[in-house]
Amino acid sequence: MSTPSKTPLLDQIQSPADLRCLPEKDLSVVAAELRQETIDAVSVTGGHLGAGLGVIELTVALHYVFNTPDDRLIWDVGHQAYPHKILTGRRNRIRTLRQGGGLSGFTKRTESPYDPFGAAHSSTSISAGLGMAVARDLDGRDNNVVAVIGDGAMSAGMAYEAMNNAGVRNERLIVILNDNDMSIAPPVGALSHYLARITSSGAYLQLRESAKQLAKRLPKHWERRAARMEEYTRHLWQGGAWFEDLGFYYVGPIDGHDLDILLAVLKNARDARKGPILVHVVTKKGKGYPPAEAAADKYHGVNQFNVITGAQAKPKANAPSYTKVFAESLIQSARKDPKIVAVTAAMPSGTGLDLFGKEFPDRTFDVGIAEQHGVTFAAGLATEGFKPFTAIYSTFLQRAYDQVVHDVAIQRLPVRFAIDRAGLVGADGPTHAGAFDLCYLGSLPDFVIMAAADEAELAHMVATAVAIDDRPSAFRYPRGEGVGVEMPIEGQPLEIGRGRIVREGSAVAILSLGTRLAESLAAAEQLSLFGLPTTVADARFMKPLDTALIDRLAREHEVLVTVEEGSIGGFGSHVLQYLAMNGRLDRGLKVRPIVLPDAFMDHDKPEKMYERAGLNASGIVQTVLGALGRGVQANEI
Repeated sequence: MSTPSKTPLLDQIQSPADLRCLPEKDLSVVAAELRQETIDAVSVTGGHLGAGLGVIELTVALHYVFNTPDDRLIWDVGHQAYPHKILTGRRNRIRTLRQGGGLSGFTKRTESPYDPFGAAHSSTSISAGLGMAVARDLDGRDNNVVAVIGDGAMSAGMAYEAMNNAGVRNERLIVILNDNDMSIAPPVGALSHYLARITSSGAYLQLRESAKQLAKRLPKHWERRAARMEEYTRHLWQGGAWFEDLGFYYVGPIDGHDLDILLAVLKNARDARKGPILVHVVTKKGKGYPPAEAAADKYHGVNQFNVITGAQAKPKANAPSYTKVFAESLIQSARKDPKIVAVTAAMPSGTGLDLFGKEFPDRTFDVGIAEQHGVTFAAGLATEGFKPFTAIYSTFLQRAYDQVVHDVAIQRLPVRFAIDRAGLVGADGPTHAGAFDLCYLGSLPDFVIMAAADEAELAHMVATAVAIDDRPSAFRYPRGEGVGVEMPIEGQPLEIGRGRIVREGSAVAILSLGTRLAESLAAAEQLSLFGLPTTVADARFMKPLDTALIDRLAREHEVLVTVEEGSIGGFGSHVLQYLAMNGRLDRGLKVRPIVLPDAFMDHDKPEKMYERAGLNASGIVQTVLGALGRGVQANEI
């Protein structure tokens, strides 16, 4: 008679309260089951894998030692929070991760009380945690606040600003430095090298071992002094002195995969009842899953994959990705122009600059998760006659807006901004949507702003940016592959501020900026079935506007619709401003700007998000017919 299989411990955990009922000896089993559950779930949904696998033991230990959610647990970035979600009552939905209507790929306050702070951008946890600690003390409460920062987030200036403030304020705050020697790409900067050095220094290890051996040989009354010397050695060589100079009590480094050590240290930190404490935990990204351990960068974020082989699903590409077109176009220009340099903020592969770096390593600069510094660094390069291309996702460029204004725009420096992930990005949701760059850059004087309608246009815009040497410029393009147009042998500079007509009509005009051009053309086909000959134009430039093109469209058509993958206040607003100030609206012209909704859109497949936004062909048709008073249902189009 076979023995019935034992119920997995993870099945008994509906919340961290259940976890805390288990004996400590069972936690290693929980960790093993949690690791396998994380791997299995992400193999189905795709998402961020390596960082979460690296904090399995840490996640278990934190929820075991601290009374979450009363004790606040803040995960920086959120890449590593999938195991946390599984332990906090969301296991039954974990395979909806990043799917429409499913769990967010990051921590989200509206999703769970165990997510006290939403995070998808980097390096915010210590600031948020300090705010929570101050609020706790003002309220006279006694809960703990724990901020887990890592995955490269300590390379950003905001983390240092927060530590500087926390150190002098002396609130009770626990910071876990998850030192996994990686962010999305291999780490850069002095601190990452410093942390690597202090955890592996042969001199440190030898000196500390010598101190221990000396203690064994000394009389008993000298042993305590020798132990103090060994402790001093640890702090001197490991960096405790550096953190303690900032006002933190430093503990570590400790093995982040040893539950016995983690539990003991976290309990001590919890019970210390003193000011800010920094616990330095060393983990391995991708721990416990060989493919992820072997290629931590490739398994930072993954598509669906085969658990056994680790092979990731690769959708068949019908056209090159916009990111690759940008990189190859920039490489082509850089071969002829030695002044072209490239700057990225810890995203070489995401922006395509890893390809540029292979050919031009001395002209490629990864500044770490430090967009503010990256922009001003590029401005400095521009003052000396170089042609910096600063490749930053739209959502991350927001973090450096002051530098764009003060250090680039006011000084009219020819920094070129390659803005990847423009528009809606799908599974990463509202935190990563490129919704606002047209608005926040469009308000700056003397900025040239372009948006590529397809991959061939992007190649031309790279060449245009190379040629602009008297003012700042930007060109934006979305995530994913192009539309499959024929590529030019070489990009050619465009005439600044000039759009193009791609289809002629007489009743309706659609003026598109960016990659909604294909949907605009599809809408024109549908409008023709309603007896509405439609002109479709590609604006190419948001700034300067092609006012001659706008005048023609306004003069020759009854309805003018602008279409863009951006928020209110962008391209359509600039067109309306021009029309209003020049009396073009006095002739009865019906103008309808189509923009992203004035709301943060939850994650879903991009095509579904654009459908909800009214930025697909049927949405454009409905807008036109509505302007003409000819209402029609979407299913009639």
